Amino acid sequence: MTKPLAQLAYCTNVHPGDTLARTKSMLEQHATRVRGLFAPNGELGIGLWLSAQSARELLADADGVARFRDWLAERHLAARTLNGFPYGDFHNETVKTRVYHPHWADPNRSLHTLDLAKILVGLVAPGTRTASISTVPIGWRSDFTNEGCGASVGLATAQLEWVAERLAELADATGVRVTVDLEPEPGCLLDRAEHAVSLFDQCFNTDETRAHLGVCHDICHSAVMFEEQDDALALYARHHVRVGKIQVSAALSCHGAPKELAELAQFAENRYLHQTCVLAGSGDVRFYSDLDLALDEMPDGFWRTHFHVPVHLDAIGRLGTTAKEIPTALVMASHDDPPCFEVETYAWTVLPPHLRERDLAAGIAKELAWTRAALVEAGFEVDPREATP
Repeated sequence: MTKPLAQLAYCTNVHPGDTLARTKSMLEQHATRVRGLFAPNGELGIGLWLSAQSARELLADADGVARFRDWLAERHLAARTLNGFPYGDFHNETVKTRVYHPHWADPNRSLHTLDLAKILVGLVAPGTRTASISTVPIGWRSDFTNEGCGASVGLATAQLEWVAERLAELADATGVRVTVDLEPEPGCLLDRAEHAVSLFDQCFNTDETRAHLGVCHDICHSAVMFEEQDDALALYARHHVRVGKIQVSAALSCHGAPKELAELAQFAENRYLHQTCVLAGSGDVRFYSDLDLALDEMPDGFWRTHFHVPVHLDAIGRLGTTAKEIPTALVMASHDDPPCFEVETYAWTVLPPHLRERDLAAGIAKELAWTRAALVEAGFEVDPREATP
Protein backbone atom coordinates (compact mmCIF):
# COMPACT_ATOMS: atom_id res chain seq x y z
CA MET A 1 0.00 0.00 0.00
CA THR A 2 1.29 3.45 -0.92
CA LYS A 3 1.92 5.65 2.11
CA PRO A 4 0.46 9.17 2.13
CA LEU A 5 2.97 11.88 1.29
CA ALA A 6 3.66 14.42 4.03
CA GLN A 7 5.21 17.82 3.54
CA LEU A 8 7.55 18.82 6.38
CA ALA A 9 8.74 22.36 7.04
CA TYR A 10 10.24 24.45 9.80
CA CYS A 11 8.70 27.79 10.66
CA THR A 12 10.99 30.75 10.06
CA ASN A 13 9.30 32.95 12.67
CA VAL A 14 12.19 31.82 14.89
CA HIS A 15 14.26 34.39 12.98
CA PRO A 16 13.83 38.19 13.00
CA GLY A 17 12.26 39.49 9.81
CA ASP A 18 10.56 42.85 10.16
CA THR A 19 11.71 43.80 6.64
CA LEU A 20 12.29 41.77 3.48
CA ALA A 21 16.03 42.44 3.61
CA ARG A 22 16.18 41.14 7.18
CA THR A 23 14.12 38.09 6.25
CA LYS A 24 16.49 37.20 3.42
CA SER A 25 19.51 37.80 5.61
CA MET A 26 18.19 35.45 8.30
CA LEU A 27 17.32 32.76 5.74
CA GLU A 28 20.79 33.05 4.26
CA GLN A 29 22.39 32.81 7.68
CA HIS A 30 20.27 30.07 9.25
CA ALA A 31 17.95 28.24 6.82
CA THR A 32 20.71 27.39 4.37
CA ARG A 33 22.70 25.85 7.20
CA VAL A 34 19.66 23.91 8.45
CA ARG A 35 19.28 22.58 4.92
CA GLY A 36 22.94 21.55 4.83
CA LEU A 37 22.54 19.60 8.07
CA PHE A 38 19.09 18.10 7.52
CA ALA A 39 18.75 17.65 3.74
CA PRO A 40 22.17 18.21 2.13
CA ASN A 41 21.14 16.30 -1.00
CA GLY A 42 17.71 17.85 -1.38
CA GLU A 43 15.70 20.94 -0.59
CA LEU A 44 14.51 22.22 2.75
CA GLY A 45 10.83 22.89 3.28
CA ILE A 46 10.13 26.10 5.15
CA GLY A 47 7.04 27.58 6.72
CA LEU A 48 7.79 31.14 5.75
CA TRP A 49 6.91 34.02 8.05
CA LEU A 50 6.60 37.41 6.37
CA SER A 51 5.75 40.52 8.35
CA ALA A 52 3.18 42.88 6.86
CA GLN A 53 5.98 45.20 5.76
CA SER A 54 7.93 42.37 4.12
CA ALA A 55 4.83 41.25 2.25
CA ARG A 56 4.14 44.77 1.00
CA GLU A 57 7.72 45.10 -0.17
CA LEU A 58 7.47 41.87 -2.17
CA LEU A 59 4.21 42.90 -3.84
CA ALA A 60 5.34 46.45 -4.58
CA ASP A 61 7.57 45.06 -7.34
CA ALA A 62 5.70 43.37 -10.19
CA ASP A 63 8.39 40.68 -10.37
CA GLY A 64 9.16 40.63 -6.66
CA VAL A 65 7.53 37.29 -5.85
CA ALA A 66 9.07 35.53 -8.86
CA ARG A 67 12.52 36.84 -8.02
CA PHE A 68 12.13 35.79 -4.39
CA ARG A 69 11.03 32.31 -5.51
CA ASP A 70 14.16 32.04 -7.64
CA TRP A 71 16.28 33.33 -4.76
CA LEU A 72 14.89 30.59 -2.51
CA ALA A 73 15.36 27.93 -5.20
CA GLU A 74 19.02 28.87 -5.65
CA ARG A 75 19.48 28.04 -1.96
CA HIS A 76 17.40 24.85 -2.18
CA LEU A 77 14.72 26.31 0.07
CA ALA A 78 11.06 25.62 -0.71
CA ALA A 79 8.14 27.56 0.76
CA ARG A 80 5.53 24.96 1.71
CA THR A 81 3.25 27.16 3.82
CA LEU A 82 3.07 30.65 5.32
CA ASN A 83 2.71 31.64 8.95
CA GLY A 84 0.32 34.58 8.84
CA PHE A 85 -0.05 34.94 12.63
CA PRO A 86 2.53 37.63 13.61
CA TYR A 87 1.80 40.86 11.72
CA GLY A 88 4.58 43.15 12.91
CA ASP A 89 8.01 42.67 14.47
CA PHE A 90 7.77 39.28 16.18
CA HIS A 91 11.21 39.77 17.70
CA ASN A 92 10.56 43.13 19.31
CA GLU A 93 11.75 43.57 22.89
CA THR A 94 8.19 43.00 24.11
CA VAL A 95 5.59 41.18 22.01
CA LYS A 96 3.15 39.60 24.51
CA THR A 97 -0.50 40.26 23.44
CA ARG A 98 0.59 42.47 20.54
CA VAL A 99 0.98 39.31 18.47
CA TYR A 100 -2.83 39.05 18.30
CA HIS A 101 -3.14 42.48 16.66
CA PRO A 102 -4.63 43.25 14.29
CA HIS A 103 -7.38 40.78 15.14
CA TRP A 104 -9.90 39.53 12.61
CA ALA A 105 -12.37 42.35 13.25
CA ASP A 106 -9.72 44.77 11.93
CA PRO A 107 -9.62 45.04 8.10
CA ASN A 108 -5.82 45.22 8.23
CA ARG A 109 -5.78 41.51 9.12
CA SER A 110 -7.83 40.68 6.02
CA LEU A 111 -5.67 42.79 3.74
CA HIS A 112 -2.45 41.29 5.09
CA THR A 113 -3.78 37.76 4.69
CA LEU A 114 -4.75 38.40 1.08
CA ASP A 115 -1.26 39.80 0.45
CA LEU A 116 0.18 36.57 1.84
CA ALA A 117 -2.14 34.47 -0.35
CA LYS A 118 -0.98 36.30 -3.49
CA ILE A 119 2.62 35.65 -2.47
CA LEU A 120 2.06 32.01 -1.54
CA VAL A 121 0.58 31.01 -4.91
CA GLY A 122 3.69 32.44 -6.54
CA LEU A 123 6.12 30.62 -4.23
CA VAL A 124 4.78 27.06 -4.02
CA ALA A 125 6.08 24.36 -6.34
CA PRO A 126 4.38 23.85 -9.72
CA GLY A 127 1.52 21.41 -9.41
CA THR A 128 0.69 22.37 -5.82
CA ARG A 129 -3.04 22.06 -5.34
CA THR A 130 -3.52 23.33 -1.76
CA ALA A 131 -1.43 25.56 0.52
CA SER A 132 -2.04 26.81 4.06
CA ILE A 133 -1.75 30.18 5.79
CA SER A 134 -2.07 29.87 9.58
CA THR A 135 -3.61 32.83 11.35
CA VAL A 136 -4.87 34.39 14.59
CA PRO A 137 -7.84 32.48 16.12
CA ILE A 138 -10.08 35.56 15.75
CA GLY A 139 -8.25 37.44 18.53
CA TRP A 140 -7.29 37.61 22.20
CA ARG A 141 -10.46 36.93 24.18
CA SER A 142 -10.36 40.01 26.42
CA ASP A 143 -10.05 42.29 23.37
CA PHE A 144 -13.47 41.10 22.26
CA THR A 145 -15.07 41.43 25.67
CA ASN A 146 -13.63 44.90 26.35
CA GLU A 147 -13.72 46.69 22.99
CA GLY A 148 -17.40 46.30 22.13
CA CYS A 149 -18.78 46.35 18.61
CA GLY A 150 -15.43 47.38 17.11
CA ALA A 151 -14.18 43.91 17.91
CA SER A 152 -17.38 41.92 17.43
CA VAL A 153 -17.25 38.28 16.46
CA GLY A 154 -19.78 39.03 13.72
CA LEU A 155 -17.47 41.57 12.14
CA ALA A 156 -14.57 39.13 12.36
CA THR A 157 -16.49 36.29 10.72
CA ALA A 158 -17.71 38.62 7.98
CA GLN A 159 -14.09 39.54 7.23
CA LEU A 160 -13.14 35.87 7.06
CA GLU A 161 -16.03 35.09 4.71
CA TRP A 162 -14.95 37.98 2.48
CA VAL A 163 -11.40 36.62 2.43
CA ALA A 164 -12.72 33.14 1.54
CA GLU A 165 -14.52 34.64 -1.46
CA ARG A 166 -11.33 36.35 -2.63
CA LEU A 167 -9.39 33.11 -2.18
CA ALA A 168 -11.94 31.30 -4.37
CA GLU A 169 -11.26 33.86 -7.10
CA LEU A 170 -7.52 33.38 -6.63
CA ALA A 171 -7.93 29.61 -6.96
CA ASP A 172 -9.84 30.04 -10.22
CA ALA A 173 -7.06 32.26 -11.55
CA THR A 174 -4.05 30.21 -10.39
CA GLY A 175 -5.19 26.64 -9.73
CA VAL A 176 -3.91 26.82 -6.14
CA ARG A 177 -6.45 26.61 -3.34
CA VAL A 178 -5.13 28.67 -0.45
CA THR A 179 -6.69 27.94 2.93
CA VAL A 180 -6.67 30.34 5.88
CA ASP A 181 -6.35 28.15 8.95
CA LEU A 182 -7.34 29.54 12.35
CA GLU A 183 -4.88 28.45 15.04
CA PRO A 184 -6.52 27.94 18.46
CA GLU A 185 -4.31 29.29 21.24
CA PRO A 186 -4.76 29.51 25.02
CA GLY A 187 -6.49 32.73 26.04
CA CYS A 188 -7.81 33.53 22.57
CA LEU A 189 -11.43 33.59 21.50
CA LEU A 190 -10.79 30.13 20.10
CA ASP A 191 -8.54 28.18 22.43
CA ARG A 192 -10.02 24.68 22.24
CA ALA A 193 -11.14 22.47 19.37
CA GLU A 194 -14.75 22.67 20.59
CA HIS A 195 -14.68 26.47 20.24
CA ALA A 196 -13.37 26.28 16.67
CA VAL A 197 -15.95 23.64 15.72
CA SER A 198 -18.75 25.73 17.22
CA LEU A 199 -17.65 28.76 15.19
CA PHE A 200 -17.53 26.77 11.96
CA ASP A 201 -20.91 25.15 12.59
CA GLN A 202 -22.54 28.50 13.32
CA CYS A 203 -20.77 30.80 10.85
CA PHE A 204 -18.88 28.85 8.20
CA ASN A 205 -21.29 26.07 7.34
CA THR A 206 -21.10 25.98 3.55
CA ASP A 207 -18.77 23.86 1.46
CA GLU A 208 -17.70 26.94 -0.49
CA THR A 209 -16.50 28.76 2.63
CA ARG A 210 -14.91 25.69 4.23
CA ALA A 211 -12.96 25.07 1.05
CA HIS A 212 -10.85 28.09 2.02
CA LEU A 213 -11.20 28.28 5.82
CA GLY A 214 -9.91 25.62 8.18
CA VAL A 215 -7.86 25.02 11.30
CA CYS A 216 -4.16 24.92 12.15
CA HIS A 217 -3.71 22.48 15.03
CA ASP A 218 -0.80 23.52 17.22
CA ILE A 219 0.11 20.53 19.39
CA CYS A 220 1.66 22.68 22.12
CA HIS A 221 -1.41 24.91 22.40
CA SER A 222 -3.75 21.93 22.60
CA ALA A 223 -1.60 20.27 25.25
CA VAL A 224 -1.49 23.43 27.39
CA MET A 225 -5.32 23.40 27.38
CA PHE A 226 -5.22 19.76 28.56
CA GLU A 227 -6.99 18.59 25.42
CA GLU A 228 -6.44 15.01 24.32
CA GLN A 229 -4.81 15.22 20.89
CA ASP A 230 -6.85 12.38 19.42
CA ASP A 231 -10.10 13.85 20.76
CA ALA A 232 -9.39 17.28 19.29
CA LEU A 233 -8.48 15.99 15.85
CA ALA A 234 -11.37 13.53 15.83
CA LEU A 235 -13.75 16.39 16.65
CA TYR A 236 -12.54 18.36 13.64
CA ALA A 237 -13.01 15.31 11.43
CA ARG A 238 -16.55 14.63 12.66
CA HIS A 239 -17.58 18.21 11.95
CA HIS A 240 -15.83 18.31 8.57
CA VAL A 241 -13.47 21.10 9.58
CA ARG A 242 -10.32 20.60 7.54
CA VAL A 243 -6.98 20.72 9.36
CA GLY A 244 -4.73 22.42 6.82
CA LYS A 245 -1.64 22.49 9.01
CA ILE A 246 -0.33 20.77 12.12
CA GLN A 247 2.30 22.72 13.99
CA VAL A 248 4.66 20.26 15.62
CA SER A 249 5.48 21.86 18.96
CA ALA A 250 5.91 21.03 22.64
CA ALA A 251 5.08 22.79 25.90
CA LEU A 252 6.65 22.68 29.36
CA SER A 253 5.02 20.59 32.08
CA CYS A 254 5.59 19.76 35.74
CA HIS A 255 3.80 18.46 38.81
CA GLY A 256 4.15 21.69 40.77
CA ALA A 257 6.85 20.57 43.22
CA PRO A 258 8.84 23.51 44.68
CA LYS A 259 12.09 22.57 42.93
CA GLU A 260 10.24 22.15 39.63
CA LEU A 261 8.60 25.55 39.94
CA ALA A 262 11.96 27.12 40.77
CA GLU A 263 13.24 25.81 37.45
CA LEU A 264 10.05 26.81 35.64
CA ALA A 265 10.51 30.38 36.91
CA GLN A 266 13.63 30.63 34.72
CA PHE A 267 11.34 30.50 31.68
CA ALA A 268 9.42 33.66 32.62
CA GLU A 269 10.70 36.27 30.19
CA ASN A 270 9.59 39.60 28.76
CA ARG A 271 9.16 39.01 25.02
CA TYR A 272 6.46 36.39 24.57
CA LEU A 273 3.29 35.44 26.40
CA HIS A 274 3.57 32.14 28.26
CA GLN A 275 0.01 31.18 29.11
CA THR A 276 -0.15 28.59 31.87
CA CYS A 277 -2.88 26.10 32.81
CA VAL A 278 -2.93 24.16 36.08
CA LEU A 279 -5.00 20.98 36.37
CA ALA A 280 -6.29 20.49 39.91
CA GLY A 281 -7.08 17.13 41.46
CA SER A 282 -10.78 17.95 41.06
CA GLY A 283 -10.34 18.02 37.30
CA ASP A 284 -10.77 21.81 37.08
CA VAL A 285 -8.29 23.70 34.91
CA ARG A 286 -7.14 27.13 36.07
CA PHE A 287 -5.94 29.50 33.34
CA TYR A 288 -3.29 32.20 33.77
CA SER A 289 -2.51 34.57 30.92
CA ASP A 290 1.22 34.50 31.68
CA LEU A 291 3.66 32.37 33.62
CA ASP A 292 4.58 35.00 36.19
CA LEU A 293 0.92 35.34 37.21
CA ALA A 294 0.71 31.61 37.89
CA LEU A 295 3.96 31.68 39.84
CA ASP A 296 2.58 34.50 42.00
CA GLU A 297 -0.32 32.28 43.10
CA MET A 298 1.48 28.89 43.08
CA PRO A 299 -1.70 26.77 42.73
CA ASP A 300 -1.56 23.05 43.46
CA GLY A 301 -1.86 20.75 40.48
CA PHE A 302 -0.25 19.67 37.24
CA TRP A 303 1.24 22.59 35.29
CA ARG A 304 1.54 23.15 31.55
CA THR A 305 3.09 26.31 30.13
CA HIS A 306 2.97 27.71 26.62
CA PHE A 307 6.68 27.91 25.95
CA HIS A 308 7.69 26.28 22.67
CA VAL A 309 10.60 24.02 23.60
CA PRO A 310 12.62 21.76 21.26
CA VAL A 311 10.33 18.94 20.16
CA HIS A 312 12.96 16.21 20.48
CA LEU A 313 13.31 16.75 24.25
CA ASP A 314 11.15 14.76 26.70
CA ALA A 315 12.56 16.59 29.71
CA ILE A 316 14.52 19.74 30.52
CA GLY A 317 16.15 19.42 33.92
CA ARG A 318 13.42 18.65 36.45
CA LEU A 319 10.72 19.76 34.00
CA GLY A 320 8.88 17.59 31.56
CA THR A 321 7.64 18.48 28.10
CA THR A 322 4.55 17.48 26.13
CA ALA A 323 6.64 16.05 23.27
CA LYS A 324 5.14 12.62 23.97
CA GLU A 325 1.82 13.95 22.65
CA ILE A 326 3.23 14.66 19.20
CA PRO A 327 3.13 11.05 17.89
CA THR A 328 -0.55 10.79 18.88
CA ALA A 329 -1.39 13.89 16.85
CA LEU A 330 0.61 12.68 13.85
CA VAL A 331 -1.18 9.32 13.85
CA MET A 332 -4.56 11.10 14.00
CA ALA A 333 -3.72 13.46 11.12
CA SER A 334 -5.67 12.78 7.96
CA HIS A 335 -3.90 10.23 5.78
CA ASP A 336 -6.32 10.84 2.90
CA ASP A 337 -5.74 14.60 2.81
CA PRO A 338 -2.55 15.19 4.83
CA PRO A 339 -1.96 18.62 6.35
CA CYS A 340 1.35 20.41 6.12
CA PHE A 341 3.52 19.54 9.12
CA GLU A 342 5.42 22.57 10.39
CA VAL A 343 7.94 22.43 13.24
CA GLU A 344 7.37 25.68 15.12
CA THR A 345 9.83 26.29 17.95
CA TYR A 346 10.11 30.06 17.81
CA ALA A 347 11.37 30.44 21.38
CA TRP A 348 14.94 29.11 20.94
CA THR A 349 16.39 32.58 21.48
CA VAL A 350 14.51 33.23 24.75
CA LEU A 351 15.30 29.92 26.43
CA PRO A 352 17.23 30.33 29.69
CA PRO A 353 20.82 31.08 28.60
CA HIS A 354 22.27 27.76 29.75
CA LEU A 355 19.76 25.86 27.56
CA ARG A 356 20.31 27.73 24.31
CA GLU A 357 22.00 25.94 21.44
CA ARG A 358 25.29 27.49 20.39
CA ASP A 359 24.34 26.61 16.84
CA LEU A 360 20.66 27.44 16.25
CA ALA A 361 20.66 25.67 12.87
CA ALA A 362 21.91 22.45 14.46
CA GLY A 363 19.09 22.53 16.99
CA ILE A 364 16.46 23.05 14.29
CA ALA A 365 17.98 20.24 12.20
CA LYS A 366 17.68 17.88 15.22
CA GLU A 367 14.00 18.79 15.53
CA LEU A 368 13.37 18.14 11.85
CA ALA A 369 15.15 14.77 11.95
CA TRP A 370 13.11 13.75 15.01
CA THR A 371 9.86 14.87 13.35
CA ARG A 372 10.66 13.10 10.10
CA ALA A 373 11.18 9.84 12.02
CA ALA A 374 7.91 10.40 13.92
CA LEU A 375 6.03 10.97 10.65
CA VAL A 376 7.40 7.76 9.20
CA GLU A 377 6.39 5.92 12.37
CA ALA A 378 2.90 7.43 12.00
CA GLY A 379 2.55 5.92 8.54
CA PHE A 380 3.57 8.81 6.30
CA GLU A 381 6.18 9.10 3.61
CA VAL A 382 8.10 12.35 3.89
CA ASP A 383 8.37 14.41 0.70
CA PRO A 384 11.19 12.78 -1.28
CA ARG A 385 12.48 16.19 -2.31
CA GLU A 386 13.78 16.39 1.26
CA ALA A 387 16.43 13.76 0.71
CA THR A 388 17.63 11.70 3.65
CA PRO A 389 21.16 12.78 4.59
